[in-house]
Amino acid sequence: MINATQIRKGMVIKVEGELYKVLEATHVTPGKGQALMQTKLRNLKDQTLLDYRFRSKDRVEQAYFEKVEMEFLYESGNEHIFMNLENYEQIKLSSGIIGDSVNYLIPNAVFSIEMHEGRPVGIEPPLTINLKVVKTEPFLKGATQSASSKPAVLETGIAINVPQFIKEGDVIRIDTREDKYLERVKSEG
Repeated sequence: MINATQIRKGMVIKVEGELYKVLEATHVTPGKGQALMQTKLRNLKDQTLLDYRFRSKDRVEQAYFEKVEMEFLYESGNEHIFMNLENYEQIKLSSGIIGDSVNYLIPNAVFSIEMHEGRPVGIEPPLTINLKVVKTEPFLKGATQSASSKPAVLETGIAINVPQFIKEGDVIRIDTREDKYLERVKSEG
């Protein structure tokens, strides 16, 4: 059990007997009265959303998971197929479980799948991933220093800011925790 003030985004907690993933957690201190934690939660069973307030003195049960390394293989309709790297078993994950990690789904990328009682309940992308730039503006000569970055759309559809020298077709490495450009990847050729 943890104090409600220790709830953080990404945690999975038990509320009224159900498992919920914390999507947002904000510590609120009203002018009068007790401090509280305002949270936005997603039910892991039916994917419904719940806004829930915990008093700062409340105790919450945090759920722990087994993490299994799995490789993303392909997409089939609204399901995403992953393969367990140890026993080659394949599982299907819905878009609800994958959430924002859909921005990093490229074939052969290895993800950590969170399992609870043998059932997949969450997914963590690798810390960095290499993606191809499919759309960006050309380099502007004479651009001021303040215009040192420009928007770019990557092969999975995610849009991030990149330096001016990046062009369409470049492969770049991004930090999946902050959707941030790290470096251009040298092409093998």
